[in-house]
Amino acid sequence: MHYLATFTSVFLFWLLLSGYFTILLISLGIFSALLVVWLLWRMDQVDKEVRTISRIPAVILYGFWLLWQVVKSNIDVARRIWDPNLPIQPTWRRLDTNISSVLETTFYANSITLTPGTLTVDVEEDHFVVHSLSEEALLELLEGDMERRIRRIGI
Repeated sequence: MHYLATFTSVFLFWLLLSGYFTILLISLGIFSALLVVWLLWRMDQVDKEVRTISRIPAVILYGFWLLWQVVKSNIDVARRIWDPNLPIQPTWRRLDTNISSVLETTFYANSITLTPGTLTVDVEEDHFVVHSLSEEALLELLEGDMERRIRRIGI
């Protein structure tokens, strides 16, 4: 059932992005969706763990929230660079995490790196090492809002 839902979602997404309904493009869409499902099945066979993202609305909402964080961080980095005093204080810090799955860890580390001015340098089981252009950005990460949002998704 999981694979059928995945096939349907991928194929409908293909149709939405294509916008053309010729036999050639529909057959290429079916082939592509089948290829994605086959690759997913192969990955499930290797790690013996079937994963589904059943909380797609939560992931989408998180994506919009992350996009807003990226915009805010872009503005902050641009403001710091354009300031004649150049208020940049490069900082390294250990960021302790309470994440339960590898997928959540990946989401969290990549979210930090996608946000301008911060970079996840090292990922360990219970912490990250993060580089930041400012102490304020690290303090915002230490507050834990990003981690709470990722844990709320439950992936």
